[in-house]
Amino acid sequence: MKKVLFAGLCLSLVLAWSIAAGIAAEPATKAVTTRGDGTRTPGVHRIPLYAEAEPGKQGDKITKQMDPALPFSMRGTCSECHVYKHDYDVIKKGWHFNATDPNVPAGRPGQPWIYVDAATGTQVPLSYRAWPGTFRPDQVGLSPFKFAQLFGRQMPGGGAGEIDTKKDDEIPRQMVSGKLEINCLSCHDRDPAHDQAEYTAQVSKQSFRWAATASTPFASVSGSAKEMDDTFDYLMPDTVTNPEKKAQVPAVKYQANAFDDKHQVFFNVSGKIPSTRCYFCHSDINVDQCGNEKWQGDEDVHLAAGLTCVDCHREGLEHNTIRGYEGEVNANEMAAKTSCKGCHLGDENGSRPEGGRLGAPVPTHKGIPTVHFERLACTACHSGPWPADTTYRVKTSQAHGLGTRTVNKSPTALPHVLYPVYVKQTPVDGSEASATPGKIGPHKLIWPAYWGAMSDKGDVKPVDLETVKTVVGSALKDIPLTAAGDWAEIKEDQVVAALKALAGSVKDAKPVYVTGGTLYRLNDGGTLASYQDHPAAAAYAWPIAHNVRPAGQSLGVGKCTVCHSTNSAFLFGKVAVDSPIAAVSKLTKVQYEFAKLPHSRTWAFAWSFVFRPWFKVVAIGSMGLIGLVLLVYGLRALGAVARVLAEQEK
Repeated sequence: MKKVLFAGLCLSLVLAWSIAAGIAAEPATKAVTTRGDGTRTPGVHRIPLYAEAEPGKQGDKITKQMDPALPFSMRGTCSECHVYKHDYDVIKKGWHFNATDPNVPAGRPGQPWIYVDAATGTQVPLSYRAWPGTFRPDQVGLSPFKFAQLFGRQMPGGGAGEIDTKKDDEIPRQMVSGKLEINCLSCHDRDPAHDQAEYTAQVSKQSFRWAATASTPFASVSGSAKEMDDTFDYLMPDTVTNPEKKAQVPAVKYQANAFDDKHQVFFNVSGKIPSTRCYFCHSDINVDQCGNEKWQGDEDVHLAAGLTCVDCHREGLEHNTIRGYEGEVNANEMAAKTSCKGCHLGDENGSRPEGGRLGAPVPTHKGIPTVHFERLACTACHSGPWPADTTYRVKTSQAHGLGTRTVNKSPTALPHVLYPVYVKQTPVDGSEASATPGKIGPHKLIWPAYWGAMSDKGDVKPVDLETVKTVVGSALKDIPLTAAGDWAEIKEDQVVAALKALAGSVKDAKPVYVTGGTLYRLNDGGTLASYQDHPAAAAYAWPIAHNVRPAGQSLGVGKCTVCHSTNSAFLFGKVAVDSPIAAVSKLTKVQYEFAKLPHSRTWAFAWSFVFRPWFKVVAIGSMGLIGLVLLVYGLRALGAVARVLAEQEK
């Protein structure tokens, strides 16, 4: 009996210990604390700073006594609450960081990164996403490390900035510079002293691991990792003895009052991201209308009404930012509700009204034939500048580095981006039978210009940029460059010289130059041949939605002939062709070509609107005449009936 009781006691203890251990080891307990609990009160982020460490480990805690002071790691610092190797790995799969992942659907074509070199006549759209008309950076010889240095200025870190380089000459450089981690502060910091321009300055210096620290109001960074030798170790900066190099050693200085008595630092961050944080990477300016003066242009009607960017472009911890187009994939469950149609109209077939979200007016579109909503995107009438006889030139943050300290403020600075161009959009899934068929909408557009190699099959691939800079640059060394950053004119005999020089660097292919929709190559006799509207030289366009104009300023308001007339800018406006070659730059295209509309039918339909007022007069007059005839005969019939009835009474 005693043995039975003892065994039962032991079993009970084992079971109790197992249950307790299971509860203590529950892996989701800490993870759950990183999700919201439903409150709209912003959390207070008073947290310690941690330095960079090996993957899976926590770095050294940073205090004001640390010597030398190290830059803090955003990944390591945020891991106290956002579980290390959990939330961060979820976040980096979000839209702003996942471009380098080939398994992520490309979605609707968006703004590319544009590499520009006026000295070689180069303007080439780049993207890690499979957007038709763009090139992958590796196709032009740009490694992720170089790509991050060129374009990390307006990236919130992550992506290409965290990929281990495979090039022997870049491996030691990456060890010196560090990785360009996701910088949560780029978006979430509400502190007015946050300095994103300083972040970009550090990126240009290859000081990747110092960039986030430099952007904060409680730290300053000096020196340049780019100036350090390949053997530099940021943990032992005193080993640098060369006086010139010593002056450039990257160094951090924290404000003493930044730390409290627990060695914690206050971050003024919030999930409700202010629009000013978005502007650094997502601003543009119509330089033909406003020059560089933002006060001359109107703000988007949604922002003017008090909304913020994140009211529409929502995301959760997964950071699957809603882009806001119909049929969007790879976004969260709010995507359909926060598109133009979702907010203003809602699900018209739903069981409850959902239109008018956030105070959005519910449009009636009185008198507009339904065919317009089948063929036109909402943005066709409501977004971008009012179309003019010729397209405008626009500068954007991503293309021109707006907001950075080294930005070229000239209105003519490359790249040359044109808008609005009314393009028939490619269906989201690339199929003409798509459930979301392509609609006509306003786009920004660039004309690629690059040196390439054409195979016997006619395929054209760009030559890597280093070869172009060396070989073509030598052949074009005499072209006159300008401080304005505009194209320097390239003459056709210089194109011949450059193609001949490039021939030795192109194997099993013919060197070509693509610019402004035209392809140049040498004939067998060595003379220059040009081919207009070559597929390899097609323009690249991406849809725009902002700035949105109010309904009273929408396209077509008041009369149909704004679009339906032979002098309509919407259909017959000129689209400029951009090129460093004078003969090509004088060419123009017409808007209806990009909308994929046939010329004869489009012109005839537009021409018919000249007579439509007459048709209305004739129609109304005819109806009046018919009504009068019917009235006369109706009265005569009534009289005849009256006479018959009168005779019957007799």
